[in-house]
Amino acid sequence: MDWVTCASSAACTGIARQPYDRCLAHLRPDEVAVTLDEITPGRLLDLRGTPINGPLLGKIIEATGGRPGRARLDRATFTSDVRLSGVTFTGDVSLDGARFERLASFFGARFEGNVSLAGAAFARELSFHGVRVRGHLSLDRAVMSRDALFSQAVFGHGLSCERARFDGYATFDGAMLGDGASFRGARFGRTLSFRKVTGHAGFDTAHFAADAYLSATGRLSASRARADGSFDVAVASGRVDLRRMEVAGGATIRLTDSQADLEGAVLRGPAMVTGRGWSTLTSLRHVDAADLALFGLDLSACRFAGLARPAAVRVKNCTFALTPRGVRVSLRWPMLRWFSRRSALADEHTMRGWTAPGDSPARHPATDDRPTAQDPPAGPDRLTAPDRLAVLYAGLRAQVDDVDTSADFAFAAMEMRRQAGRHWLLSLSWLLWGYGMRMGRAAAWIALLMALTLGAVFWTSASHAERAADPPPAVHH
Repeated sequence: MDWVTCASSAACTGIARQPYDRCLAHLRPDEVAVTLDEITPGRLLDLRGTPINGPLLGKIIEATGGRPGRARLDRATFTSDVRLSGVTFTGDVSLDGARFERLASFFGARFEGNVSLAGAAFARELSFHGVRVRGHLSLDRAVMSRDALFSQAVFGHGLSCERARFDGYATFDGAMLGDGASFRGARFGRTLSFRKVTGHAGFDTAHFAADAYLSATGRLSASRARADGSFDVAVASGRVDLRRMEVAGGATIRLTDSQADLEGAVLRGPAMVTGRGWSTLTSLRHVDAADLALFGLDLSACRFAGLARPAAVRVKNCTFALTPRGVRVSLRWPMLRWFSRRSALADEHTMRGWTAPGDSPARHPATDDRPTAQDPPAGPDRLTAPDRLAVLYAGLRAQVDDVDTSADFAFAAMEMRRQAGRHWLLSLSWLLWGYGMRMGRAAAWIALLMALTLGAVFWTSASHAERAADPPPAVHH
């Protein structure tokens, strides 16, 4: 303790009131009256470590006129219901390590400064419903054994619940987070309802032991988090970071003019990512999904390298990157190459070096091509980059709803095998008829062959005609 404790008992940690050497809870009634007379509205209220029951709390609030100033209540113990409706704290409030043995209701209270409840323990329900905190609220390492209600609350400078434990139902519906909220390392034992929240929120490394419903505007992060139940996310005009997240139940991610990153995620149940407006998926690298459906998304910048089960991904109404079009000259055989427009993965753009502005999708910091811990080491026994792309294209082609895109992926799979140098016949097939999928190329070769044949026939006929027209040589005897 950094204060002089109550002399009435070695077990009491309440701050001693001078000149009595005892805390407010252990003063005689006449001493309590004298001490409360010294408490005025807007002034410092120091009750650190003090056990406070219902009647005593009522007298304290009455003495401050319902407007305490700076309040220091660290490690205080509240043995009765706490109801602070109508109370306005004009200064910062510190309740670090406090214990609430019964209901803790801050409904109707106002906080003009910062509030710290770090390490606090709530044995019964906690209510911050509709509370307005002008500053920042901290519940780091707090333990909420029952339901925790934060719906419609307003936090001017944000909320921090890092490594907090929510053992009961938790709701933040309609809350306004100001500078954002952090739930890093938090644990939610029952259902979490985080719907229609305004502001950024981070649930990195959090553990959702039951169902979680997250809906927000702005950035939402749950990287390396774990969800044992279903996981439902809806984000508008923001970004979703779900890298290396693990979901045991079903997962639904709804994007509206937003982008999402699922790199390294493990989705054991049925999962679905849908998009409205301008919605993009930036990475599916190293994703392990048993059943993943993608609807209405821009996948032109999405990286697929390392996708564990390409055949388990269903794609509908999505757009991909397009290859550049035109004729190019190369020092490698064949020296003259021509490219027709087709759908392609962003990984192929990177492999081929198609990085000119307008030709390749914009890169995303989280989806670059630097090696990661999950990338296989290079070696003769490992597949090359074209080989891996061929597997991706072959696995995805049957899952794409668009016939033209499916055909493009079938062509790309053969193209990647040719790039890997698997067989010279592939090069011949590509050159002559585009693996049987570019019949216009075969028609061009036939037309060229016919033109050459006709030219040879005309040339031969002309030569014979010229010889027939020449007069026979004169014979002299």
